[in-house]
Amino acid sequence: MTRTNPAGRPTVPPIDQRYAAALYRTHRDALAGARAAQRTLLNAGDGAKAQLDDIEAELTYLFVRDRSPGTVVELGALHGWSTTWILRALHDADADGRRGELHSYDLIDRATRTVPADLADGRWTFHHGDVRGNLRELPDDIGYLFIDAAHTAGFARWYLDRLFPLVPSGTPVSVHDVFHGRRPKPFSEGSVITSWLAEEGVPYFTASAARAPEDHARLMDVKRELGLDAAVRTPRRNPMIFFRMP
Repeated sequence: MTRTNPAGRPTVPPIDQRYAAALYRTHRDALAGARAAQRTLLNAGDGAKAQLDDIEAELTYLFVRDRSPGTVVELGALHGWSTTWILRALHDADADGRRGELHSYDLIDRATRTVPADLADGRWTFHHGDVRGNLRELPDDIGYLFIDAAHTAGFARWYLDRLFPLVPSGTPVSVHDVFHGRRPKPFSEGSVITSWLAEEGVPYFTASAARAPEDHARLMDVKRELGLDAAVRTPRRNPMIFFRMP
């Protein structure tokens, strides 16, 4: 959904409820297929466990699918649930003629045993270890950044100081576990990242039922309209935030 400004240069829409709803409608059929595949994966009994709730997983898929980035970086793969959603988005974006890759970083390698080979083959690189000691392994053309790792204030301060300066302006970023309640927990990753966004004047979007119940309800209405409302996993709070790198 890239547009051009009056000078003819590409522009990107703000990440907000309107943009999210438009992506649901634009990519409805592809998302329906991804949801069915993820439901099958979750029910296969091979150890896959879902960390993301449905809306935030779907929004991750939609933002990656629509942008078709050459490279996605994922901090925190755990059981591979977010990994498979991202890989499905990259797989579906192949039809646009650009083959994207995912680089995942985690202290444990559980995801390497749960991510299906057909999704991983030629598209996924797993880096086993602490990303803080492996910055030199990061690709230099990050087109989407997904963060769901240590939810501490210290880790947030690290990526603000060391990682964010490496990410191009305008790149979509998502950070998980920010809004389990109306406000982030004190002295948490969520409190650090939201304070930084406020200081930088960067807007963010969340479909957290606790933080933004009206936006959550509007997206649920869109999902019902499109026949995408049956739960893939038991719905909870959708605490993730989404924004573009300043």
